Amino acid sequence: MNFKLHKSYRDVVSICDNDIIGKTFEEEKLFLDVKESFYKGEDLQEEDIRKRILFHTREDATFNIVGKESIAIALDMEIISQEGIKTVQGIPFALVLM
Repeated sequence: MNFKLHKSYRDVVSICDNDIIGKTFEEEKLFLDVKESFYKGEDLQEEDIRKRILFHTREDATFNIVGKESIAIALDMEIISQEGIKTVQGIPFALVLM
């Protein structure tokens, strides 16, 4: 999975499954563009992703999470709920404001 931190007045964390970076998905009125410039960062193992999520949940951060593996970790860590997940062409994504 990829982890990228965007520094702003509030940190923006992007977490994404590696296999969908650079792809776009469209379904009805929904459009999901998994841009490399936004999502491609450090390629990390699950344990490191979990550590980074834990750290940034304590900060004033926003999370953009895309992909089945990434969403599964966020669900397991309870930073998102099933109701907060949307899908486009079977690709789950969630936006979280901590």
